Amino acid sequence: MTKSLQTHKPKNLVDQERLTSLINSMTDGVVAIDNKLNIALYNGAALNILDVNGSIEGTSITRLLKPCDENNQPVDIVRFIRTATTATSSRDYSLKYQDGSKVALYISVSPVHAGYTADDKGIDGYVLLLRDITREKSLEEERDEFISVVSHELRTPITISEGNISNALVVAQKKTDRTLIIKALKAAHEQIVFLSDMINDLSTLSRAERGKLTLELEPINMRELLNELYSGYKETAAGKKLALHLEIDPSLESINSSKLYVGEVLQNLITNAIKYTDEGDVSITARKVPKGVEVAVQDSGIGISKTDREKIFDKFFRSEDYRTRQNNGTGLGLYVTMKLLRLLHADIDVKSEMNKGSTFTVTFPNL
Repeated sequence: MTKSLQTHKPKNLVDQERLTSLINSMTDGVVAIDNKLNIALYNGAALNILDVNGSIEGTSITRLLKPCDENNQPVDIVRFIRTATTATSSRDYSLKYQDGSKVALYISVSPVHAGYTADDKGIDGYVLLLRDITREKSLEEERDEFISVVSHELRTPITISEGNISNALVVAQKKTDRTLIIKALKAAHEQIVFLSDMINDLSTLSRAERGKLTLELEPINMRELLNELYSGYKETAAGKKLALHLEIDPSLESINSSKLYVGEVLQNLITNAIKYTDEGDVSITARKVPKGVEVAVQDSGIGISKTDREKIFDKFFRSEDYRTRQNNGTGLGLYVTMKLLRLLHADIDVKSEMNKGSTFTVTFPNL
């Protein structure tokens, strides 16, 4: 008998070490508790999620694990564990730490049926899996918001385009006034241009999020580029009875950068300036600076509140100002702009006052 025990003892120790090593290699937090809910085994990942240092063996799980539900109300963790007769999980909980930070929590509870130490339900204890799913939740929320925003923004221009083209067809068949046909087709064309711009934004966003944006450097004649933009937007501004001004420093020089992305940044800024200005003017000024070229787009539009200025470069952000909501938009333009600015190593400064207009100033370095 003694010989048998001596033979099996090393094997038991080896098995225990293998189990401990296996648990510690897991990225999920693992906590094994007995049927009194005291911790019997845990790994390093569990300590990180529970935000504790040192040994927690023998500590009641109720002291360390205090999740909240989606309404930020405390969860009865004892009930959650005790009612788990089979593997039970939830992705709807969160943990709040002492420093005020908060993480989304995935928690899985599996009862253990081990044998003679079991309680009256035949359960000897429980194994808890804990995982920080904050990033996953954030991506899910972004996905849901993306689907909501894009589906809404697609519906409006498609409906308007379809209606106007149908009207144009009816009018054309009746061989009546051509001006009605032109007006309907023009309205449809404007919506299709909006759709095209949105698809471009989504394409750029997709490449930016996947890290697929690359710089193809070339000499850029900034004077030519700005004049092209001015010519391209002059008619759009005139359509809103706005004056579009262009002032270029005579000493302005070419810079080495990405013409595609510099042009896209300026297009986004000019488009927004015209879109959110109902009367007055929009000015584009450019001058040489030691770092490269500074371009400012100034408007006399609705302006941006102090609160909104902190969020305008966030993905999908759109101001609650009713004047902003009157215009189509996905909330992606300035987010994409910021992505491009970082790629170009460019700086941007925003000054704005409600009902008095905004000025976006970008410094493009010579790369």
